[in-house]
Amino acid sequence: MASSRPVPANKILLIFSQTFVPDPAAVGQYMADVAIEMARRGHRVRVYASARGYEDPTLRYPRRENLAGVDVRRLAFTSFGKKNLLTRIIGTASFLIQCFFIGLFTRPLGGIFFSTSPPMIGFTACWLGLLRRVPVAYWAMDLNPDQLIVMGKIKAHSLRARLLEAVNRFILRRSAVIFALDRFMAERLNGRGNFAAKIRIDPPWPHDSVIEPLEHRDNPFRIHHQLEGKFVIMYSGNHGMGTPVTTVLEAAAQFREDKRLVFMFIGGGVGKCEVEVCIKDRRLTNVVSLPYQPLADLKYSLSAADVHLVTLRDNLQGIIHPCKIYGAMAVGRPILFVGPRPSHITDIFDSSPIGWQVAQGDVAGCIATIRRILSTPQADLARMGRLGQRLLRDTLSQGLLAGRFCDSLQAALCLRPAARPGRTDAAAPASRGPHGL
Repeated sequence: MASSRPVPANKILLIFSQTFVPDPAAVGQYMADVAIEMARRGHRVRVYASARGYEDPTLRYPRRENLAGVDVRRLAFTSFGKKNLLTRIIGTASFLIQCFFIGLFTRPLGGIFFSTSPPMIGFTACWLGLLRRVPVAYWAMDLNPDQLIVMGKIKAHSLRARLLEAVNRFILRRSAVIFALDRFMAERLNGRGNFAAKIRIDPPWPHDSVIEPLEHRDNPFRIHHQLEGKFVIMYSGNHGMGTPVTTVLEAAAQFREDKRLVFMFIGGGVGKCEVEVCIKDRRLTNVVSLPYQPLADLKYSLSAADVHLVTLRDNLQGIIHPCKIYGAMAVGRPILFVGPRPSHITDIFDSSPIGWQVAQGDVAGCIATIRRILSTPQADLARMGRLGQRLLRDTLSQGLLAGRFCDSLQAALCLRPAARPGRTDAAAPASRGPHGL
């Protein structure tokens, strides 16, 4: 076991994350927030990530750079895109192998931090922790084999599921701290053993340093996409198999004659093809598909919506945690949630009336709810948006959550920051750096 004494200040915090900024994948954005804040606190932080885009391997990133004090090094032959399973496996295996040998020879090493990109990186990190006798910290962004089982990709008692479960238990046993995104995820993780003492519940924060509300009249995004006078229901982010939009697409087809209503789907992911096929096959002129927007334009695209759409597949509570809700709250927009109750989304709704919930597959209910939204006075929609902003500011802000997260990470890994001139508080709130979801 690693020593509980603080390690010398010159030790390196090693972070493994296949995706990292400027790649738009959410995991990399959040890992960057933590890395930058830990560097700001005076720690030596070194990140190893892929040299190519997570979804788009044609994107090439600098092989080495200093990002706000973080030493970022990107590895070749570790990402070939997500369209082909074989190339994904090859890219993942290459990343794991390279990280293992890097970790063996990194000196002086103080601790290792990892999440779920790529899958199985925790297995590599925990073995390195054992061999190098340093603590490791695990940020659970999603859970497998849970997700694969619920979605019918593998059977619960198959060999693959049992192997993945054994790896999970090994990671959980070896981690000095385990960060869960919500209470449902914490329950699932603790169900694998008695890990409650080292599980922390820390929801992902909104990137409020780059997200701010804009009035429609001041928004160039609405002008560019000819949205003047339109009511926009927007889905923005990753289109995953666990966050289906089928129910809303079926509802959208029933509003094809309503010229004031636009359904806008922004982002990428394996589920995005459903949107584009639906637009083409059903000739839906009221549905718009756009790629991920540049980070600098996020405040414009998110503010262009009148209502934001968040979805979650049934039985995936605690397995994945759609964080689109936080961006919607940051720009002061109500939320239409298509997914199960209870969930972390309905927990937020129960604390403050900022949206509507519809069950997955309830197309009639979705249509009725959209009609109710359209008949809601603009003043009431604005009030719901302000309630979301207030809740975010008081309990879910980036400064509050990222600062608390790094406090826990620093303590669990027994890291002692290097002294900096004029610096007396090593646990200051997180930096609001220029990175976001």
